Amino acid sequence: TPQRAMLDRQESLSRFPEILPYPLYNKSLEIFINNEWQDSVSGKVFPVYNPATGEQICEVQEADKADVDKAVQAARLAFSLGSVWRRMDASERGRLLSKLADLVERDSVYLATIESLDSGKPFLPTLFVDLQGTIKTLRYFAGYCVGCMMSFSGLCVCRAQWNFPLMMTAWKLGPALACGNTVVLKPAEQTPLTCLYIAALIKEAGFPPGVINILPGFGPTAGAAIASHMGIDKVAFTGSTEVGKLIQEAAGKSNLKRVTLELGGKNPNIIFADADLDLAVEQAHQGVFFNAGQCCTAGSRIYVEEPIYDEFVRRSVERAKRRIVGSPFDPTTEQGPQISCEQQNRVLEFIQSGISEGAKLECGGKALGLKGFFIEPTVFSNVRDDMRIAREEIFGPVQQIMKFKTIEEVIERANNSDYGLVAAVFTNDINKAMTISTAMQAGTVWINCFNALSTQCPFGGYKMSGNGRELGENGLKEYSEVKTITMKMVAKNS
Repeated sequence: TPQRAMLDRQESLSRFPEILPYPLYNKSLEIFINNEWQDSVSGKVFPVYNPATGEQICEVQEADKADVDKAVQAARLAFSLGSVWRRMDASERGRLLSKLADLVERDSVYLATIESLDSGKPFLPTLFVDLQGTIKTLRYFAGYCVGCMMSFSGLCVCRAQWNFPLMMTAWKLGPALACGNTVVLKPAEQTPLTCLYIAALIKEAGFPPGVINILPGFGPTAGAAIASHMGIDKVAFTGSTEVGKLIQEAAGKSNLKRVTLELGGKNPNIIFADADLDLAVEQAHQGVFFNAGQCCTAGSRIYVEEPIYDEFVRRSVERAKRRIVGSPFDPTTEQGPQISCEQQNRVLEFIQSGISEGAKLECGGKALGLKGFFIEPTVFSNVRDDMRIAREEIFGPVQQIMKFKTIEEVIERANNSDYGLVAAVFTNDINKAMTISTAMQAGTVWINCFNALSTQCPFGGYKMSGNGRELGENGLKEYSEVKTITMKMVAKNS
């Protein structure tokens, strides 16, 4: 329960020195290569901030090209023929992944605390959504190792995004390790702390040295070195479309390494007049404002059928005004801060563009007068498809509500986007639901629900939302190579 979770958090904090494998507030946190904590080659560090207060939490050693080279060397050695990892039975890999899941579950309250401190995500959703998703993902891919030997791909490099640091770490590590690969993982520079904690659990679980290496650092330095490195076989990236293009370009110019990309979204949510209006309003609200709008799946283009448009807007505004914004560690908080001052300013600039282009600002629109990077839940009506707020990914708590008349019209408008990650439809008419679902150019379509993700179901996008899939059996295949071996049998004369 939420009450028990808050009590568990207080208890875990009281045991602070005992439960940390390394001191969180020391001079600087180290990088993790070959199962060892070590300083970066350059000795440079970078600060990590709490977005709810703007204050520095700690410093972290900054990985650069030289550290990437060291990590790649360790990972390739761990993958080499005759290595412990390469000789390991697939079921033993599954046991290690299951052990890691157990350790994450054991420390879930503390991990949720670090995640909230580092990212500004409200503690209770982090514990009950992010941590549960992380544990389920690790256990799901551990299960694939039992009785199933997959083909190896090689050395994989993964990048975990700052909006869901723990879950993205599991989405990458689970399938990569299940297939027998070794991994270099670069957490986002904004949120490296839980990923570094996971490194300590990886060592505790008993993974051989070099199998998993974790390099906190910046995209233009460590990230660029990874994308162009000749010793890396595959890159899995979650982040912006802009950076995804750079990674794909660098991979093509180097060794044509495999690349899977889970990128941005500007996702349509279609509400028909026959829908359950209370359900549609609440799901549309959560679909936009969850995680302060910092979701690639955010349903930020809401198309509402004309007969219910005004009522839908009215109820959506009422719900947005009731949304509680504040400290991530207040159990009543629904929305925390944006990840950084830069992101806060970016969202506020989008809001101003909506106003200047003629959309009606129904509520919100300003930074909250709190310490940290908070923005009021914001709702726009009378939005046109050609406005920036209707075409570009905002990544903030901003809801756009548009009107439509016919199913043919809304299908064309919904698909008229550079993105194609997810879509949703709310209706009590099965024919409308299936027509919309089959017509949407999106990797995932939800009917009368939103953000209903499952570890067993593949996730990924069309168009500029990326390529490849994560989760499910499809996600596992992204980390393996197909090989045909043909042997001619020659009969021996007696």
